[in-house]
Amino acid sequence: MFVLELSYTAPLDAVDAVLEEHVAWLDALYGQGVFLASGRKEPRDGGVIIAVAEDRARIEEITAGDPFVRAGVCAYRVTEFVATKTAPELDRYRETLS
Repeated sequence: MFVLELSYTAPLDAVDAVLEEHVAWLDALYGQGVFLASGRKEPRDGGVIIAVAEDRARIEEITAGDPFVRAGVCAYRVTEFVATKTAPELDRYRETLS
């Protein structure tokens, strides 16, 4: 599982100019089962996404396709973690340590 932290690198008006494309990108990845939760940070200087994928390389590919990244308005920090405990609704994502 991955925590994707977005930090805006441009003024909010530049971010807002590509927000609609970013939301469509999010919706597509929710539809594929990659994204589990997302939202903006407070104060509004970026966002956070919880994601699942087979490996970090896939996540790097996904984040590179974000319209925010393509427009140069955000940077990602990717943290991979092993979800050994989850809410019952997330049981299928639970992992064991090797």
